[in-house]
Amino acid sequence: MERLQRMFAGAGGALGHPPPDSPTLDSSEQVYISSLALLKMLKHGRAGVPMEVMGLMLGEFVDEYTVRVVDVFAMPQSGTGVSVEAVDHVFQTNMLDMLKQTGRPEMVVGWYHSHPGFGCWLSGVDINTQQSFEALNQRAVAVVVDPIQSVKGKVVIDAFRLINPQTMMLGQEPRQTTSNLGHLNKPSIQALIHGLNRHYYSIAINYRKNELEEKMLLNLHKKKWTDGLTLRHFDTHSKTNEQTVQEMLNLAIKYNKAVQEEDELPPEKLAIANVGRQDAKKHLEEHVSNLMSSNIVQTLGMMLDTIFFGRAEKVKKRGFVATLWYFLKSGPNEIDVEWKLSQCKKQVTAYTGNAADLSLSFSTKKWPVQKQTIMEAMDMNNDVKPRMSFLGRYLPKSRS
Repeated sequence: MERLQRMFAGAGGALGHPPPDSPTLDSSEQVYISSLALLKMLKHGRAGVPMEVMGLMLGEFVDEYTVRVVDVFAMPQSGTGVSVEAVDHVFQTNMLDMLKQTGRPEMVVGWYHSHPGFGCWLSGVDINTQQSFEALNQRAVAVVVDPIQSVKGKVVIDAFRLINPQTMMLGQEPRQTTSNLGHLNKPSIQALIHGLNRHYYSIAINYRKNELEEKMLLNLHKKKWTDGLTLRHFDTHSKTNEQTVQEMLNLAIKYNKAVQEEDELPPEKLAIANVGRQDAKKHLEEHVSNLMSSNIVQTLGMMLDTIFFGRAEKVKKRGFVATLWYFLKSGPNEIDVEWKLSQCKKQVTAYTGNAADLSLSFSTKKWPVQKQTIMEAMDMNNDVKPRMSFLGRYLPKSRS
């Protein structure tokens, strides 16, 4: 009723008389987009570059000033230029039925589409699509996201709703905002040219996250310290090295040629000689750094794998005497001999089920006397068996 009274009161303004003062419709709404919905929109938009993609938003209208978006799903439509095709109603109906079966009973509160690289605004086709949504629900929202201009920490996104053309014809103000919650995006010149604040207006977007969502986002793409020691497939690593070395060779030739050209060019031409050209020196330094770091990580991972996992296999095959020899051959020290003997004891106990009969008195009393003899046995240029039999004279056997 109030809307009809404002329309009749504004008729005087259309006839040349100033319209009477009357309160305009309060439209200080907030669109709350969940983290899941935002991630899905960005992922869908990035996957469709350079084409435009669209989808529907699921949520609820909480009150007159709050629209909550909890989830989105993609539509099979795509488009070129600055518009997408019409909505496939059959796909929409089937998708909503399947979502209800999975416990997602929310209704459609609007639609979203992407503008890859050219900002957030509505084209003529987008306005027609939004009119079809507002014919079903006057509070439907159109969200535009730009996956190209969006970076980490700053998402280029905006929400719009159409302005009633009758309101503009009667000379009334299209909207008023009485809330200081959230903030409106500063309109770009391109959006103003395409009808912002004339055919449609912007709605403030807010992102409300609970503790679980914050924890999920913090763990997203979180790296562990073990990721740096992950070994790549040897064939892939070898091909990457060959490709990088070949690129470095080409860059070295280009850099050598550029240095020779710099000696021949005058100073005024030298200042603009490399504009728009590939800087061979910087790319060469980057390739060298990446090649060295990848090979160091690969080699370090191989060494750690050999030490930690290869040792366990050797201990399992050789037995406790060979185990002691294996632990001591890395460089015996009077300080850590007891630790090495205890490690031998743990390994033999783990694999045989019986406690290893290794006397620790060997490390405290007999070790200084037999140190040189055992070292000579380890340095013998013979097979492993003579070494083991030689060491067996000084060590007690394990109990069976």
